[in-house]
Amino acid sequence: MRPRVVCGIAAAVALFATACGSGGGGGRSTDATAQAAPTGGYPVKVADCTGRETTIAKAPQKIVTSNAASLEMLLQLGAGDRVVGTGFPPGKGTLPAALAEQGARVPALGDKTIPKEKLLGSGADLYVDTFGAMPMMGGGATGPSEEELAAAGIQHVFLLSTACAGTPKAAKAPRTDLAGVEDDLRRLGAVTGTAARAEELVTGMEQRIGEVRTALSGVPEAQRPGYFVFDFDAGTKQPTAVCGRQVANAVITLAGARNVFADCDADFKPGSWEDVVAKNPDWIQLAVRNRGSEEATRKAFDDAEAFLRSFPATQGLKAVQEGHFVRLGSEVTTIAGVRNADAVRQIAATIHPDLVKNGQ
Repeated sequence: MRPRVVCGIAAAVALFATACGSGGGGGRSTDATAQAAPTGGYPVKVADCTGRETTIAKAPQKIVTSNAASLEMLLQLGAGDRVVGTGFPPGKGTLPAALAEQGARVPALGDKTIPKEKLLGSGADLYVDTFGAMPMMGGGATGPSEEELAAAGIQHVFLLSTACAGTPKAAKAPRTDLAGVEDDLRRLGAVTGTAARAEELVTGMEQRIGEVRTALSGVPEAQRPGYFVFDFDAGTKQPTAVCGRQVANAVITLAGARNVFADCDADFKPGSWEDVVAKNPDWIQLAVRNRGSEEATRKAFDDAEAFLRSFPATQGLKAVQEGHFVRLGSEVTTIAGVRNADAVRQIAATIHPDLVKNGQ
């Protein structure tokens, strides 16, 4: 049996496994793309984090997802009607409004990791895994072996942009683009027979990001403001550093900022307030989880800001003194998906308001 991990900001563990890209910081990784038959369609070959290939002979009809990150991708692709179960089900307000009703109808096979017996007995023919073969954070949870999945008739595919974080195969360079996320959309599109929709989603992401890139083309690297993602829901005793291998580093970079913890060689890393003070960021993102209503989420943002303004260690930070806060949820920033492109634009519009308009 192979252990699984939920990588990511501590408070988000109950919702998602977060990202480390197959594509690293630079160009697109060829390992991340699905190889379809020459004429399109099936069979489709996809690789896991170690390069082991799985051949999908026909369109899956019953899909189980490991958590809400992979579930959202499938909903975006139009394959949500084939999802028969998920782990780490999305909380209220987590999914985009247009997908919330359909997402809520997907049975939760586990509040967190799906128990092995439930997964094997789910009747699924495909398991989309957002986790990697690493020790489970804070516990010894294990999943079925490849042999057990095969015996149950379940094929096993991964989202490389989320599953490979922290593995020996993970790219060491900081992530500075969303190529890995786009490749995962294409992979899932090929696997589920929704390749045209995948290309449409990727094209939309590239268009939104391209508009921001063009608008910021005149901003020199040296003038990009320092940026810190403050995960209020992880607790305030010890901050968590969002490092260079996390998808949020790409979001921040594309938005024209400089992640102050980009140099830590991980996806996430426990930090200290002394570390944050030493970095003295120009902007701080109040990365709270969606509370399910606008009023409750706004209160969470208010509480996060109030903490930074009252906490002795952070009162004197440049961003706090100048009121440079970005109110943007943790899900769209640290979870690989279509909405990363929207996060790029929202951050850019906040820190570069003269150059980028939100919704442009």
